[in-house]
Amino acid sequence: MTSQEIRKKYLDFFAKKGHKIIPSASLVPSESVDLAGTQRVMFTTAGMHPLVPYLLGEEHPEGKRLVNVQKCLRTDDIDDVGDNTHNTFFEMLGNWSLGDPASPDGIGLGGYWKEEAISWSFEFLTKVLKLNKTRLYVSVFAGDDDAPFDKESFEIWQRLGIEENRIFKYSKLDNWWGPVGQVGPCGPDTEMFYDTDPKSKSPIDPSSNPRFVEIWNDVFMQYDKQDDGSFKPLKQKNVDTGMGLERILAVINNVDDVFQTDLFSNSIRTLEAIKKAGKSYKEDPIPYRVIVDHLRSAIFLIGDGVKPSNKERGYVLRRIIRRSMVYSRRLGMQGDEWLSNCLPELVRPYIKVYPNLKKNIPEISQIITQEVDKFRTTLEAGIKALKKIFSRAISGIDPENLPPGMKLENNVIRVDGYEVFKIYETFGLPPEISQEIMTGWGLAFDDRTMEECYQAMKKHQELSREMGEKTKGGLAVQSDTAAKYHTATHLLHQALREVLGNHVYQTGSHITNERLRFDFSHGDKLTGEQLKKVEDLVNGKIKENLKVEKELMSQEEADKLGAIGLFKEKYGEKVSIYKIDDFSIEYCGGPHATTTGDLGRFKILKEESLGTGKRRVYAILG
Repeated sequence: MTSQEIRKKYLDFFAKKGHKIIPSASLVPSESVDLAGTQRVMFTTAGMHPLVPYLLGEEHPEGKRLVNVQKCLRTDDIDDVGDNTHNTFFEMLGNWSLGDPASPDGIGLGGYWKEEAISWSFEFLTKVLKLNKTRLYVSVFAGDDDAPFDKESFEIWQRLGIEENRIFKYSKLDNWWGPVGQVGPCGPDTEMFYDTDPKSKSPIDPSSNPRFVEIWNDVFMQYDKQDDGSFKPLKQKNVDTGMGLERILAVINNVDDVFQTDLFSNSIRTLEAIKKAGKSYKEDPIPYRVIVDHLRSAIFLIGDGVKPSNKERGYVLRRIIRRSMVYSRRLGMQGDEWLSNCLPELVRPYIKVYPNLKKNIPEISQIITQEVDKFRTTLEAGIKALKKIFSRAISGIDPENLPPGMKLENNVIRVDGYEVFKIYETFGLPPEISQEIMTGWGLAFDDRTMEECYQAMKKHQELSREMGEKTKGGLAVQSDTAAKYHTATHLLHQALREVLGNHVYQTGSHITNERLRFDFSHGDKLTGEQLKKVEDLVNGKIKENLKVEKELMSQEEADKLGAIGLFKEKYGEKVSIYKIDDFSIEYCGGPHATTTGDLGRFKILKEESLGTGKRRVYAILG
């Protein structure tokens, strides 16, 4: 079964269960995801991220039942890429119920709960994908002092024919979702595992035995964690499920790893055909896996607007491109033949699924090629410096020309961490890349060496150690203050257009509980008089105490009304529009204040340039 067939079967199955199909959001989260400021996510790492406002109570334009295939990217697993199941970029098949059950027939448009969610998961796996149910194992929340054993899920699985010895009870560590912060929505989940080697005599423990692959997770948001640590029933209960496309594709096709599916197999064969050194995929799969995984991630990141840089998202992109280059050298490729041969094969399975990708391929290829060319000199110079360290540790031996029969297995060596830092400072080779190169030769710097290196790099504000934390996502609690600031951005947007002209459009924003930041298109620095006009116009609309109203309509209707906004989010047939009297009308996911009078006094703190044709304003409410 191909990836395209599985996507279609999944969407069709849940559409028949009353779900509306919504498109994938960008890998770069919109402002609605990080509205609270304190829980900002760098990338869309789960299917729920674009749905944050609706999981917290906003009405979704398409109703209470939703399904989609969401593009995701996680970098906290980057060091695990190379094993059988981990990817940085991946697609998540997900279905949601927003709110309590309201339709007893199970087919209507109301919400649903554990019975339907679990039954449908089981039906799809065993009836549609025809997986052997005797090889299916599940886990449920065992219960603790905070919340009881999830007896309901346990009994549903039993009724479906899963014997008790294949239902495992795990703690919060394995079967509990959220909250990411100290307070907020949370609840038990139930996970589904598939036994890939039923003849094995190894212990049956789905949580730790690699013969069991986790294929699906149903999350039940039913509690609200309070400041005092107690758990109260959540006002709006939600179902949030997720199944990784790559993993289920590998399971269905009975292959040993996700890289032997149609998403990667042709690109790996291409690499094998052009390699000049190293082993075949079967003999040493890791270089092949890292190259195709990271290159695919780079393709989708650039496709969603990310450019290589030394900051945040751009640094992640730069790092994965560079890591691909390091592993291409293990296959004897000094140039960019790995890129030019592999990229078309990686794009091919997605052209029909993401049509915009095909249009952007020339630009994507150019950006990656430029980054590869830029880094090649750095890589060569850094490798020469690392060879000196290697030769000093292993009696003058060239690591790329080991004597016949000599083999090193990641022997750990201790050097002054400043030496590794100096390679970065002099040649621009990041320490994690230096470690990758040394590991490829059979050596590795010890923990103390790397710690000393990173300590030296603090002055340079190196992001590599922070990357895992920065990319962990979660459902942020959206405060009333943040909602007021969100409404203020709409007033500010329209005020700027009235003062400066209709060429002004929002290009980005970030909201915290303390201030708003608003980016917009405009060429010249704003004068003091212009800033005062904008400020006075916003405060005038606040003083009028105008209603903030939400309407659902077709995108065609919204465009006729002149709706504006950076994120013209497509939900299918309908879009969400927020109107502030006849002053402002924008595409938006919310949430917002009820009236402008709730906002208080609006004050612009500063205005600055973001480069050619873009400006930024910081403002507060008080």
